[in-house]
Amino acid sequence: MAQVQYIGTGRRKSSVARVRLVPGDGKIVINGREIEEYIPFAALRAVVNQPLVATETQGGYDVHVNVNGGGYTGQAGAIRHGIARALLQADPEYRPTLKAAGLLTRDARMKERKKYGLKGARRAPQFSKR
Repeated sequence: MAQVQYIGTGRRKSSVARVRLVPGDGKIVINGREIEEYIPFAALRAVVNQPLVATETQGGYDVHVNVNGGGYTGQAGAIRHGIARALLQADPEYRPTLKAAGLLTRDARMKERKKYGLKGARRAPQFSKR
């Protein structure tokens, strides 16, 4: 018998997270490692758990994540987005809760490109009068 699973894709900055929710006891595995081992910061682990806390399903699902690109913060945001989308697939009743918490919105903020004639995206070379 095939085990039921819910899939969601989350994105943030340059990170992409493919999330699978499987009914279980609340274990979170990211790229084959436990969440405590993969994400060393408690604040970012809280970010990852936000959708589960908002929908009160923290111990109900095992979360299996495959994430690549970006750094800790981008990956944590991508995982959060993916979990929220997967929960929506699991139960459409969660939509108002997740939407009110702002967890379904893709964070569109990206790094601004460097422009020619400047040292960074906006940083200009030092001005000298003479």
